[in-house]
Amino acid sequence: MTSNWLQTVSAAALLIGGLSGTAWANQAANEGAQPVGDPKAGEAKANTICIACHGPMGNSIVPIWPKLAGQHPQYIYKQLMDFKAGRRENAQMSPMAAPLSEQEVLDVAAYFSKQSQTGGTADPALAVLGERIFRAGNATSGVPACIGCHGPAGMGVGLAKFPRIAGQHADYAKQTLTWFRDGSRANDPNGMMRGVAARLTNDEIAAVAQYVQGLSQ
Repeated sequence: MTSNWLQTVSAAALLIGGLSGTAWANQAANEGAQPVGDPKAGEAKANTICIACHGPMGNSIVPIWPKLAGQHPQYIYKQLMDFKAGRRENAQMSPMAAPLSEQEVLDVAAYFSKQSQTGGTADPALAVLGERIFRAGNATSGVPACIGCHGPAGMGVGLAKFPRIAGQHADYAKQTLTWFRDGSRANDPNGMMRGVAARLTNDEIAAVAQYVQGLSQ
């Protein structure tokens, strides 16, 4: 199944990101797996510093803060290390990530990855357009299908650091796509997400965000 959906990345994706989802997945696999964290140690840390925003077991209640439950550990690790290094900036997250050691980052990532996500529901009216963009993109504006990197069920690819987006809060997904579009967030590999988001309209962003909120494993 993996080879089938990776082949759906369109020519537009190559022009936008420079590398296809397949290329990034292969490159990540060739680089080898990152060290494994300790979920028990990560649980203690998460319940001390993460729970206030990301909720019990990584299921945030406030929709502008992302759910981390069930997210790939490689992706969580990358984002926390980017916050630490200043490659990604956020007024709340940057100071929280700064004092973490690399081992603590690995531990927290391991813990959240093993939790069950609560999922969500989509606005059915918006989800029609959202599903179309997610599965087929927009050939007119050069937007590639989201499934090319995030998979047909929105579960992402851990080794390539493509995140799970299934069940994510629509408000957070909308905010993230908007930040990629205006350059406020710029830690995506080779500018892949910035290139995609730059071609999305406000209506398309809102629709895709609603659709992925309703996806479940």
